[in-house]
Amino acid sequence: MSSPAFETATQPLRIAAKDEIARDIFRFELVRADGGDLPEFTAGAHVSLRTPNGLIRKYSLCNDPQERDRYAIAVKREDPGTGGSLSFTRDAKVGDAVEVGEPRNDFQLANNIPNHLFIAGGIGITPIYSMMQHLKSTGAGRFKLYYLSRSPELTAFREELKASAYAGQVVIHHDHGDPEKSLDLWPILEKPQGRHLYCCGPRPLMEAVRDMSGHWSSAAVHFEDFGASKPAHKADDKPFTMRLAKSGRSVEIPADVSILDALRAEGIAVSSSCESGTCGSCRTKLLEGEAEHRDLVLTEREQASNIMICVSRAKSDELVLDL
Repeated sequence: MSSPAFETATQPLRIAAKDEIARDIFRFELVRADGGDLPEFTAGAHVSLRTPNGLIRKYSLCNDPQERDRYAIAVKREDPGTGGSLSFTRDAKVGDAVEVGEPRNDFQLANNIPNHLFIAGGIGITPIYSMMQHLKSTGAGRFKLYYLSRSPELTAFREELKASAYAGQVVIHHDHGDPEKSLDLWPILEKPQGRHLYCCGPRPLMEAVRDMSGHWSSAAVHFEDFGASKPAHKADDKPFTMRLAKSGRSVEIPADVSILDALRAEGIAVSSSCESGTCGSCRTKLLEGEAEHRDLVLTEREQASNIMICVSRAKSDELVLDL
């Protein structure tokens, strides 16, 4: 499968710093060659960049949005992955030029909300750390972070988060690979208390949080993972037909291809971002047929007339979309 195109206009930036901040997690600082200000961003935003092997990948910005002189990202090296993070962490060096898209935010902090609850797993701390810095520097709201990782040496920003500036606001939990030592999230999520919830991390964590926050308002629950935990196709997935109501076209969806990718292959442009069923960018009106919903965005009521075409499939032989 070819790499996706950039979402926004691009510019060449220079790698000003590269540091390993946890085992196999590298922090990069990207700056303009002339030292000028970069396009502004908001907490929770990400940028797309081209890795040395030519792939385009999305990474959260993890610094304070008030810092206009640099973009900071943290990249976890995934040796068995598709090669983007491996290429960037291994081959990108200080002084190299990198093609970087302008910031985009599908994981926004809610406005005028006084209390925020953050749950991060592993490298999912990156957008949330930017949110925390923003709230701390602006005084825009209170927050509490629960950060889940396997061990201290695998915990990005561990020293920063243990600093006195975040005293009483951060809980770091290590399970050391033992499921029986996992943090019990139910007492944390049992009472919404007017808070907004933000979760970023592996899909199993997000699914657990989604299950335990079903009694929260859907508008108060936010997820992001940028496809890092994109669910695999199931062994019993079957092909089906996708009919596009506006154009009258029919597209066959193979068992091992997503609706989104099948439409792209036909030259049909559709909006998308995370491609893991967590951001909502590819929400499409469902007119007929029964969908098998695999996203973490749609409520039960919304599922009757909408589908996230990046991950969801069909239970019926045909789906009809408002395209």
